[in-house]
Amino acid sequence: MSTNTHSIKSKKPPILTERVKLYLWIALTYYLLCRFSELVQPDNTDFWKSSWNSFWITSYLTAVNFLLFERTLPYLRFHWKRLLIAPFLLFGHLLLYPFGLCLWRTILIKSGVYYELKKYELTEGLSVYAGIGLGSAAFFGIIQHLYSHIKLRQTAQKLLIEKQAAELNYLKSQTNPHFLFNTLNNIYALAKDKSELAPDSILRLSEILRFMLYQTNGQFIPIEKEVKIISDYLELEKLRYDESLRIEFSWHLPDPQQPIPPLLLVPLVENAFKHGASETRMQPFVKIRLSVKDGLLSFWVQNSVEEPTEEPVIKENIGLSNLRRQLELQYADFELSLEQGQTEFTVFLKINLASHV
Repeated sequence: MSTNTHSIKSKKPPILTERVKLYLWIALTYYLLCRFSELVQPDNTDFWKSSWNSFWITSYLTAVNFLLFERTLPYLRFHWKRLLIAPFLLFGHLLLYPFGLCLWRTILIKSGVYYELKKYELTEGLSVYAGIGLGSAAFFGIIQHLYSHIKLRQTAQKLLIEKQAAELNYLKSQTNPHFLFNTLNNIYALAKDKSELAPDSILRLSEILRFMLYQTNGQFIPIEKEVKIISDYLELEKLRYDESLRIEFSWHLPDPQQPIPPLLLVPLVENAFKHGASETRMQPFVKIRLSVKDGLLSFWVQNSVEEPTEEPVIKENIGLSNLRRQLELQYADFELSLEQGQTEFTVFLKINLASHV
């Protein structure tokens, strides 16, 4: 009988490893600053021996400061009852600077790895090393606080970007089914009437589906493909109406490969039919103009509306609201304006394509 075993290798927590690397970099900076300060002293004749001694002192201070900022202070923040012992714990930790350094220096001298360049009385030594220790604590504390603050801001910025990306994907996922369902409704109306145009509409729908499935997952598409999908959608809409519907679509694109987000303009076209032409009984129309010049996209859509019995009020439906939010997430410089007239509704979109974020 055989048995399968699965071993799991433990790994060091990445956060702890990162913090250790941080303190090593701070220690190196602290050491080099100390060496520079002694180098500029004209009466310093034992620079290399002093540098060797400073290496051992810096090593001890790094360990004590790591213990203070990464263990002692976080421990005191975890529970209010620990605040009672905070003064005693901090006082004990502060004693590690003068007494610990004196003991560390004595051990190193006894071991023969430390040059006794100066001899201190106990009181004098404690005073000197207390100043060195507290100075290093201030240095380490300031640097690690600045680093933590920067990392916190970077993390917050990353979370914000991820949140915005998730929101943008959600808005896009709303646009695609909405666009698809409206098209299916059009075909259903033709099939119900047993129209000979139904097969042609299904063929055009298949082209739209192919586009939505395989070409809208990326961040950008050439603007000529957006024009193609708009044209296919307009042809599908024509199948629903008789000759009374008037559609005008013109575009001026010096660079057909100009990249734009997929299905960015379609919601405005869809809105023109859903809330305009489809609700107009007399002479429905949709007019569309698209141009891109010097990186500035201009998209103008106007559709007929029923003449209101009261003063016309501009209402931004969910489709336009979603589009506005998509634009806010993708471009820093854009303008989306709406104009409600007595018999027409106009939307004008202007985007500085270079302002994509």
